[in-house]
Amino acid sequence: MFNAQHRITLLFNANKVYDRQVIEGVGHYLQSSKVSWDVYLEEDFLTRLEQIESWGVDGIIADFDDPSIQAAVSGLDLPVIGVGGSYQNDADYPEIPYVATDNDKVIEAAYEHLKQKGLEQFAFYGFPPDQNHRWAIEREKAIVQMCKNDDYLCSIYRGHPTRPETWQYTMNRLSEWLQSLPNPIGIISVTDARARHLLQACDNIGKLVPEHISIVGIDDDDIARNLSRISLSSVTQGCFEMGVQAAKLLHHRLDNPHLKPKVVKVPPVGVVQRQSSDFKALQDPYVIQAMHFIRQNATRGIKVEQVLDYVGVSRSNLENRFIEECGHSIHNEIHNEKLNRACHMLKNKELDTREVAKRCGYPSLQYMYAIFRKHFDKTPKEYRDQYLNKDNTP
Repeated sequence: MFNAQHRITLLFNANKVYDRQVIEGVGHYLQSSKVSWDVYLEEDFLTRLEQIESWGVDGIIADFDDPSIQAAVSGLDLPVIGVGGSYQNDADYPEIPYVATDNDKVIEAAYEHLKQKGLEQFAFYGFPPDQNHRWAIEREKAIVQMCKNDDYLCSIYRGHPTRPETWQYTMNRLSEWLQSLPNPIGIISVTDARARHLLQACDNIGKLVPEHISIVGIDDDDIARNLSRISLSSVTQGCFEMGVQAAKLLHHRLDNPHLKPKVVKVPPVGVVQRQSSDFKALQDPYVIQAMHFIRQNATRGIKVEQVLDYVGVSRSNLENRFIEECGHSIHNEIHNEKLNRACHMLKNKELDTREVAKRCGYPSLQYMYAIFRKHFDKTPKEYRDQYLNKDNTP
């Protein structure tokens, strides 16, 4: 018969990528430390709090970004570890051990990424203030302070909650805000889901991404990213490490119930750069249009003639402008875009190389092999293996 040393409950709504990664970190600690815990998590990944005081558990790790969860566990006579966002005011932290995503560092990662692209105008798309989004206000305060320190203006737009019946109104107001912004500008979105609103609104009003508006989200959420035609740059939070630290704190708390509460801040992993923030400081409006069309369509097998048709100028005119702005031809830009996409896709070990060739618009796998041999002196498989081996090096 299995006899667990402690019964532990995880109070998270694991339909969110943030929560799932925290839970994964808790699981990693269980495996690596060999603690004897019987862990309970709702089967449908929702959190139920009815009669929590009678559950008979020995410890809890809980999502303190959710006010209802925080209220339900407050006052319980057992070890509770809170997980949530960081605060600039220390008085805002609960009086229990607490593991926080470092909101200042999360915003700093996105901000520095956009600054390195040469951008000097910034904006932030957040949430309307309420108790369920306290972390959003912390992120807003962080970007305002960073821009102020660098003498940059920062436009703030909190938008509206998203509901089916008000969706069109919400998008219209967002579009109006985007049209009021100067170009080029970098926008940090409080989440990837909200960043997707930006991508959709830009598409509707003809704002080019990233040529006019560069966008960075937060969470690196596969679902939000794959629902947009333009791939989204995003800050990867340290959620996995947060889970590890939360489990470690609970472990210590169970063994030493009188330890003083402390706050552990976990920085982000970094920014995953994709198309939405791949800004280049271009001046020529025809080149900007051409670059946007190429980014959108390079993997569909387009030729130079289709770029010319889209921009509406002669080949000699656009080629001259392109070489002056970018230092290479339109054909080379199409080629480079396809190659960059292929390199990015090969980093996903789940994708077959033949599928990568197809998705990137190469006429055959053999043709992609020839391109890789010419540019990297290695096959696509060798390129992938080199990346994966480097990534797994301790």
